[in-house]
Amino acid sequence: MSSATLFSALGVSLILLAFIGSSFNKISQTSLAYWLLNLAGGILSTIGAALMASVPFVVLEAVWTVASVIGLAKHLKTDQVKKG
Repeated sequence: MSSATLFSALGVSLILLAFIGSSFNKISQTSLAYWLLNLAGGILSTIGAALMASVPFVVLEAVWTVASVIGLAKHLKTDQVKKG
């Protein structure tokens, strides 16, 4: 198995884990775990797509990663306000 396939498979698995977890109410879409799974999955998938030189998927996964960073930042800000 190539490193590109390994990165992509692991990344997509993490994204799907977050999606399936939220679909079956096992992970809240506002939880830290949800955002971290999406972020890690997006990063790994972006690396895999880059190693495959698949520009459309690099763009897709990079946007996924940026959206996850924004979601994580909002989560952390909200969490800090609640504690604050």
